[in-house]
Amino acid sequence: MSLHSQNSKPLEIFGLKSDLIHPGEDIFLKIKAAFQSAGMLPQDHDILVIAESALATSENRIVCLSDVKPSAEALEYEKLYQIDAREAELVIRESDVIFGGVFGVLLTLKNGMLCPNAGIDNSNAPEGCVILYPESPTESAKKIAEFIFDEFGVRVGVIIADSRTQPLRLGCTGVAIGVAGFYATVDKRGEADLFGRPLIVTRAAVADNLASAAEAVMGESDASIPFALIRNANAVFDTEVSGMMTIPPEECMYWGVLAKGQK
Repeated sequence: MSLHSQNSKPLEIFGLKSDLIHPGEDIFLKIKAAFQSAGMLPQDHDILVIAESALATSENRIVCLSDVKPSAEALEYEKLYQIDAREAELVIRESDVIFGGVFGVLLTLKNGMLCPNAGIDNSNAPEGCVILYPESPTESAKKIAEFIFDEFGVRVGVIIADSRTQPLRLGCTGVAIGVAGFYATVDKRGEADLFGRPLIVTRAAVADNLASAAEAVMGESDASIPFALIRNANAVFDTEVSGMMTIPPEECMYWGVLAKGQK
């Protein structure tokens, strides 16, 4: 086990370019090539951020819509929300719960997280195809951390990151969907604020904050930067830690209030 928190140096974020990742290509080799191309080596307690679409593509999680036969439920969603019935069918298969939708989008619960269309995306996918979420983001993060140690001899944290809109805000921010090698959330309850009062509910979403920071250099379009290296992160590292902390919908402030209805 290795426990470490580093906060004395300024945070640094480096975008790592890659050539086009084709379905089924080895993500480990792409990461190694990205480091070589950048002339960089990872260091102990760096955090490597990987775009979920890059990982999903390497896992061959691409589906051609022409191969999908929509069910009656999917056809109904198409009528209600004008979402392609074939894509709706994939959402049905991939999501844990579908709460409803708006034009072109179904709001779903997947792996304990609210997300549109179960994370299915048609951007950065071949024409006529969509990319599903990686099969098991945290397990993949653990394997990538192990690969970095075997290849470079250093212990790093790994984030599998997606972009997500926030309620009532225009634009996307980063969100971690898989984490390994450090604590994704740090409990601040009991610590004192500037006036000595104890914090009651504060937990720091470290992995999500770092995923958002990495979005600034990774981009969403044709920049071909599917990886980012974060150095000097104020994180607590532990080689035996992995996974995200989620809460059930009924314990979420936003969901709980909206589900009860406006008063």
